[in-house]
Amino acid sequence: METEIRIRAFRATDDFETCLKFYEGHKRVLEGRGIGQVTSSTAEWMYSPSVFVVVVETTNCNKLYGGARVHAADGKTLLPIETATGDMDPAIHDYVRYYSQNGTGELCGLWNSFEVAGLGIGSLFPSQASVVIGKQIGLDTMFSLCSPATVRFTQWMGGRIFTEVGNNGTFYYPKLDLLATAVFLDDVRDLSKAHPRERQKMLLLRDRPSYYAVEKSPFKNINVHVYYELDIPNVSANEFKLNYYNRAS
Repeated sequence: METEIRIRAFRATDDFETCLKFYEGHKRVLEGRGIGQVTSSTAEWMYSPSVFVVVVETTNCNKLYGGARVHAADGKTLLPIETATGDMDPAIHDYVRYYSQNGTGELCGLWNSFEVAGLGIGSLFPSQASVVIGKQIGLDTMFSLCSPATVRFTQWMGGRIFTEVGNNGTFYYPKLDLLATAVFLDDVRDLSKAHPRERQKMLLLRDRPSYYAVEKSPFKNINVHVYYELDIPNVSANEFKLNYYNRAS
């Protein structure tokens, strides 16, 4: 079996139609798993210039298989991890505020449709692409609030469990019988702690954001033809470095 997809990145305010497909697809997946509203599934992000979207779609753009988002901390809107866990441990606000001086954000909203579940298409691949665009939008660090199934992806990419918050990094969220883990990537630029295989791929995509590759699914013996389009226009490397603007003013 072979499949062909495109993985594309853009600022949320540049493509409302695709954002709406993303929102509706994410909502359907959560409802199918018996999960109601989670902070990363609300619709407000579609109107924020501080949100960047990675989508996994057919090459003709007709169908969305999944994706992820990167929310850059802008000093005005809370990151989803803050909204989700701030009442349980307010320390998360202090950490986000501290790291936002040099550019921080959150990889969130990760989902994939049931028809591609287990292929890595809607989970691992967009997670990698989200870290790839982090440097492009000026992020030095990145938070995530992961389900048990996705913690390993962020660890492959150099993240660590953020034991500074919650119960050694864990929270009962979005409901009491589900566990979420805070993960932190402290080296978005160099990816020095990533698995060598993942680091090599992500550095290649940084150098060649428009790229075609035949990828092997990490979980099944399937070849995936991937067309990457990860170049985001009109973004400044200092846009979300809040300390830069403090100094400038």
